[in-house]
Formats: sequence, C-alpha cells, structure tokens
Amino acid sequence: MRLGRFLSSSSLFCILFFMSGTTLAEVSSVFISSKLDPNAIIITEVDVIFIYDTDIANSLPATKSAWYSNKRGFTANAAEKMDIVNIFIPQGFDSEMASLPARRAEALKVVVFAYHDDSKAEPRDITNMVDVLVEIDPFGIRVSSRD
Repeated sequence: MRLGRFLSSSSLFCILFFMSGTTLAEVSSVFISSKLDPNAIIITEVDVIFIYDTDIANSLPATKSAWYSNKRGFTANAAEKMDIVNIFIPQGFDSEMASLPARRAEALKVVVFAYHDDSKAEPRDITNMVDVLVEIDPFGIRVSSRD
C-alpha cells in the first residue's frame, strides 16, 4: 500500500515538474577565448553562475555592474543555492575550458557575466546550451554554441 502511494506521489511530482515548464540545465562544457591584443596588460574576469533555486534565479542582478558591485553580498545570501565558476582570462589567451560543478545538470538556470562587458550588459543565459563558447573581444563578450 505504501509503495502505491509513493509511486502515485512520485508520478504526480514528475507530471507537475514537467508541466510547469521548469527545465534543468544542459550545459556540459564552457570554452572561453580572448580575441584581444595579446600585448595588452588586461585580465578579464568571467563568472559562470549555476543557480539551483527559483527565488535566487528571480533575484539575480540585471546588469554586469549590479552583479560585480554586489557579488559578495549576493553570493553570501545564496549559500548552497548556486555555484560560481570564476575564471580570469589574460587578453590574447587562446582558450580555457572551464571546470564545471559536479551538480551542474541540477541547475535551473545558468548565466554568464564578464567584467570586460558593457556596464549595462545583461547576463547571458546559457541554460539550454550544451557546449558553450564565450569569446572576449574589444566590444565585450559574445556567447554562442560551440560546434
């Protein structure tokens, strides 16, 4: 009898989960490349943020400057509800494969911020991308699927 209740409860949860439109992240790799002058003495910070909580996802800062100005406060309040992969890329560096968190497939939302980007730049949502390419160029960052 208990098994029957468990199965019907589990089935109901799965149906509600899939009907709610909630999807889990598909990100399996993030590759970062800098297209800037290798002689420049600049290092760009890139944050790949894996969010596991709906409230945290909804309260994510809307711009690059809002993220970096309050990153410490935001992450302190988020605790275990998010993972941040923080990478520093020297300009002209050919490429870097980011080391992603083990629980990345559980993320509800995955976004990218880069310090080199425009101050009003919004986070790039990469939740539904599998192999991600982040390119840093003189105008900011460009995010696309890596083929």
